[in-house]
Amino acid sequence: MPALNFKTRFAEAVEWGAKVETIRARRKRPIKVGDRLYLYTGQRTKSCRKLGEGRCHTIKSVCIWPDGIVIEGVKIPWGWHADCFARRDGFSFWSEMRDWFVGEHGQPFRGVLIKWRKEEQ
Repeated sequence: MPALNFKTRFAEAVEWGAKVETIRARRKRPIKVGDRLYLYTGQRTKSCRKLGEGRCHTIKSVCIWPDGIVIEGVKIPWGWHADCFARRDGFSFWSEMRDWFVGEHGQPFRGVLIKWRKEEQ
């Protein structure tokens, strides 16, 4: 029963089902394909709110570098494809996504891309 917490800036898109993927650091107990995911914002605060539930359908390794993204060993260079990837994750452009990851995690960032299908509660 893995729970994923989202920052306020992403919460609305997750709740509406517009954001159905996220990039996260690796966990001690990794999320697996088929897991039911519980999606929240504000966990461990008084403003905690459940955004929904989903079923994980894809897990891929991801590495974010200053000049692009590597997913499962395939490089997506800076440019149009990287911008599309960033938009699916809730950012406007690749540069915004890269800068956010640098600020939060440093670079290079190594983690996993988790995708789910929204389920009714």
